[in-house]
Amino acid sequence: MAQVLEFKLPDLGEGLTEAEIVRWLVNVGDVVAIDQPVVEVETAKAMVEVPCPYGGVVTARFGEEGTELPVGAPLLTVAVGSGTAPDPESDGGGSGNVLVGYGTSEAPARRRRVRATAAGGPAKQPAPAVPAPAPTPVAAPVVTAEPGTGPVPVISPLVRRLARDNDLDLRQLAGSGPDGLILRADVEGALRARTAPAVPQEPAARVLAGSPARDGVRIPLKGVRGAVADKLSRSRREIPDATCWVDADATELMRARAAMNAAGAPKISLIALLARICAAALARHPELNSYVDTEAREVVRLDQVHLGFAAQTERGLVVPVVRDAHARDAESLTAEFARLTEAARTGTLTPAELTGGTFTLNNYGVFGVDGSTPIINHPEAAMLGVGRIIPKPWVHEGELAVRQVVQLSLTFDHRVCDGGTAGGFLRYVADCVEQPAVLLRTL
Repeated sequence: MAQVLEFKLPDLGEGLTEAEIVRWLVNVGDVVAIDQPVVEVETAKAMVEVPCPYGGVVTARFGEEGTELPVGAPLLTVAVGSGTAPDPESDGGGSGNVLVGYGTSEAPARRRRVRATAAGGPAKQPAPAVPAPAPTPVAAPVVTAEPGTGPVPVISPLVRRLARDNDLDLRQLAGSGPDGLILRADVEGALRARTAPAVPQEPAARVLAGSPARDGVRIPLKGVRGAVADKLSRSRREIPDATCWVDADATELMRARAAMNAAGAPKISLIALLARICAAALARHPELNSYVDTEAREVVRLDQVHLGFAAQTERGLVVPVVRDAHARDAESLTAEFARLTEAARTGTLTPAELTGGTFTLNNYGVFGVDGSTPIINHPEAAMLGVGRIIPKPWVHEGELAVRQVVQLSLTFDHRVCDGGTAGGFLRYVADCVEQPAVLLRTL
């Protein structure tokens, strides 16, 4: 006998509580296999294809593309039958591999298929010839709107919050989703209509004399922008940061890179060389490769250098992490930076590639600026900033010359070290930039 099973948006890990449906990969009526990707969602950290743990026929989908759903909300329902899907009576059915590496608690070993039911088996009636009908509105929970009372079809708590924050009565809206489901687009459309400019009813002088208008374009802090806002706010609340900076003559570093790239071997990127310098500097000043455990009131120094680097994308600022940067050579670092940058550009970075950094390298020179005082990437203790490298007048060997000059800055958590340590770190970095041979002494 076929049974309709509900697949809910799984826990995506890293504290993520909601995701936006970007693209459905299956339609109602499609036959899906166990662990087949059924929907592509966007979280605050990455784009993720979500596999369904059941095999069978899709009988319903919940949420249009562009809808935000909280973790635990229904995604779709699948009609499973004997011989085509796991036994729903065994440990909840399904493979257990809802999303490997994204908060899945089940192991692949729990996958189990059931053979077709033989005559006299547990099934008491034959499976229906057609897929089970779509579930009743119970699958799309009916909740109470605010303000006021009365049931309205809403799944997403974000939709309810958006309406509540703008004093919008959801009972007055006609949902455009399945079975009248109210979507975020419905709420945003109603808000735009409500704030459309009206014909002035008073003389201009009286309008100007009144209080300034506070209506404007409202942009929800969600997705990547919301995650960045939360993290930066926490960093400023918790970390007493300070910044020091120095100008350095990068002429010899640029010459060394040009010589390395002229040898016919794989090209070495500038950021890879800077990463090598950072790793060497952190080996000499390990205080900056640490974080503060505020509950225990302890500074935790870390052995491995997992180097984050700021990458600006169409989705916003992300910080991919190069694992074990201290153990990589310049060629390996170049390849890994290129791989992560491309993944950031296409929105395919995984949460694991966006977390766990111990130190951040921020090359804001790509934006054509010389300096910055960035906010530390919480819970790290420091960030090295690199400005643009441009020709400038510089005293070299006692004479005025035009050299390739860069401004370097270090923003650090003053709880983990004092200015002397921070200055020593930055001075070592500058020395390596000015004389790359200095780096050879630490390799």
